[in-house]
Amino acid sequence: MRAAHITQYGDPAEAIEVVDVEIPEPGPNEVRIRVEAVALNHLDIFARVGHPEDDRSFPKRSGCDIAGVVDAVGTAADAEWLDRDVIVYPGVSCGECEYCMAGEQTMCHEYEIIGEDRPGGLAEYVIVPEWCLEAKPDTLDWETAAATPVTFTTAWRMIVVTGELRPAESALILGASGGVGNAALQIAERLGATVYATTSSEEKTAVVSEWADEVIDYTEIPHDDAVMELTDGRGVDLVADHVGQETWQDSIDSLAMGGQMVICGATSGPVPKIDIRSVYQHHRQIRGAPMGNRQDFRDVLSLVSREELVPQIDRVLTLEQIAEGHQALENREVIGKVVIRPYLNSEGIPF
Repeated sequence: MRAAHITQYGDPAEAIEVVDVEIPEPGPNEVRIRVEAVALNHLDIFARVGHPEDDRSFPKRSGCDIAGVVDAVGTAADAEWLDRDVIVYPGVSCGECEYCMAGEQTMCHEYEIIGEDRPGGLAEYVIVPEWCLEAKPDTLDWETAAATPVTFTTAWRMIVVTGELRPAESALILGASGGVGNAALQIAERLGATVYATTSSEEKTAVVSEWADEVIDYTEIPHDDAVMELTDGRGVDLVADHVGQETWQDSIDSLAMGGQMVICGATSGPVPKIDIRSVYQHHRQIRGAPMGNRQDFRDVLSLVSREELVPQIDRVLTLEQIAEGHQALENREVIGKVVIRPYLNSEGIPF
């Protein structure tokens, strides 16, 4: 089968290679999926450029957001999954610890992510645990299905579960044209909150304006200054920040008295400067919210299947065009998601 392997650190054109490898076989509690679509995330970028917890082993196969058809099942897996269209919840946990028993799979000490800790979906076939399967709603095409799991589950966890945003409150969504940011923006708007969004161009502003009450171009004005101006000095009740050290202090300074910043990532770096007085003197909170649990995934998938939330697809590429997708995502040229279709040819026709 064809698979996109990261063979070294570096630029996409040099570090990613499409290779032929053997089709894998599922273990007893696993299934094999013929991958119809897989969406890129910043996890794919981190696998290529490296991060502090990287084991520095190659080749790597990323790809967390997977949708496809089950074409083989292990001896202990349910044969009824055969030939079914599925979406993959990308978190894998032990299923037995106190956190798993409470339904909090991402807190498990054995927690892994498909496409980061084990081979991902950027290939014609991928092996996943049977437990990770969710039936694909008939209303979703392959691209939308693949664009849903990581970003929308993470955003749901940030805004609804951890942030507990209410209709009468206000929220600032950073990077609102990206995958997680746009998902968070849609969720906050759907709740009825007053929503402020940051982005960096007129083109992106035109897109995010569909859901935002006010759009802030962070290339023209620091977002904390803009928020304070727009709210007459009050600030917002919640900031959803996935950017990290580049925006950290400005995000804290955007909060109202008693507000909270919810964080799910650190794409600009993990070591911010912080004035701790800006937190405790204003009764503010900083709360971590990585990708949501299985129930969060099901909740958000239900809304996407009814088009109450709509993943934005920036472009659909073939496996051979994956370097282009990496570069676009890294350069922040993307509005929404980049989706890879392994079974598309160079003319964009399935084979």
